[in-house]
Order: sequence, then C-alpha cells, then structure tokens
Amino acid sequence: MKEGAGALVEGRDLHRAYVLGQARVPAVRGVSISIAPGEFVALQGPSGSGKTTLLNLLGLLDSPDSGQVVVDAKEADTLTEDERSDLRRDRFGFVFQTFNLIPVLTAEENVGYPLALKGVEGNARRDRARELLASVGLPDKAEVRPDLLSGGQRQRVAIARALANDPAVVFADEPTANLDSHTADEILELMRGINASRGVSFLFATHDPNVVRRARRVVTLHDGMIESDRAL
Repeated sequence: MKEGAGALVEGRDLHRAYVLGQARVPAVRGVSISIAPGEFVALQGPSGSGKTTLLNLLGLLDSPDSGQVVVDAKEADTLTEDERSDLRRDRFGFVFQTFNLIPVLTAEENVGYPLALKGVEGNARRDRARELLASVGLPDKAEVRPDLLSGGQRQRVAIARALANDPAVVFADEPTANLDSHTADEILELMRGINASRGVSFLFATHDPNVVRRARRVVTLHDGMIESDRAL
C-alpha cells in the first residue's frame, strides 16, 4: 500500500541521517510508505540500505530529520513525548534480533511487562501473560527465566510480549537472524498464523530469504530509498 488511505502507519517523504565523525551519512532519503491493516510486509536490502532506520522511524523509536510519520491519522511530530510513548505502547509491538528480554524476570513477567506499564493489575496481568505464552506454544515456561530458554523459546516469549497490548502493528527487526533454519521456520509460521487469525500487521526488516518468501508484500531498499514495492 503506497498511499495513505486507510493506513495504520504512514511515512511521508522521510529523511534521516547520522553524523559519523565529520561526515553526515544519509540512512533514509525521501521514503514514503504506508502499512495497512492485516499486511505482512518485508523490508529487504543490503546492509546499510536503511531498513532498520525506516523501521525505527515508523515505530516512533526515532524521529525523522524531515518528513512526517502518521499513526492512526495523527501526525507524530504534533504529539508530546508522552503521547508518542502511549501510541507505541498501545498500537505497536516490537520483536528484535537479540530478543531484548529482561534477564531477571520470568517469561510470564517479561510478557506482562507492557501490561504493567499500562496499569493492568496483577491477576489480570498474570492471566493474560499465561494465555499469550500458551498461544505461542510455551504453556509450561511461565516461571522460567530467559537464560534457561533456547533461542527459539526466547523469541516466542518476545512475540508474546509484543502481542500483550493487542497491537495493530508488530515491527520485527531481523527476528530470525539468531535462530537456526528449522526454528526460524517455526517462528515465521507462528507470525503468519497470528497475522491470519488476529489481523495484526507485521513489518519486518530482514536479510532472510525465508522471511521474504513468506511475505505478501516486499519493499526493497537501496541507499536509503525505495527501489521497488511489490505485492506477492
């Protein structure tokens, strides 16, 4: 979806550069993109093409130097930081290459953490976390800490955490990069199932051809610009 009608998230002419020493290095250059309800989208391209930067801009983890991010028809640069934080918490989920779980918390506590930030009380938070762990195939791992879980199990916990507040969009940055091929396939099928059954949109930044093959839309970036945007 290239135009903004009905979009959950839209980037309009986004530019973002970073200062490295004396140089200003452009990471995203004039990108316009929209994500609609129920999409399953892969951002692909070589290292340095701007995939992660674009993901972070659309997910409100970073701000563009120029251009506009629009979420639910709200222009992000008109919002306070608290309002941006509330949008991230309530409308977005995030899955990262390195899982980003809190090591001292159990799987249940990690999944329940976004709910705690929203003020959900203890029993309701526990029940929701356990329901989500069961939905990602880990009903017996609620009391286990991340260091005692396999990589695939940790990524399943991360997915459950990303779904805690019923997001409209899940942003996934190289979610299969630290997994063996069999486990990566299982994680991708899990995400496809969530997309199909719950209508949650997924936007991946990825080098993994297996992710690209399963996507329903592939956006190719090169040198910070969209080279192609095609539905499959």
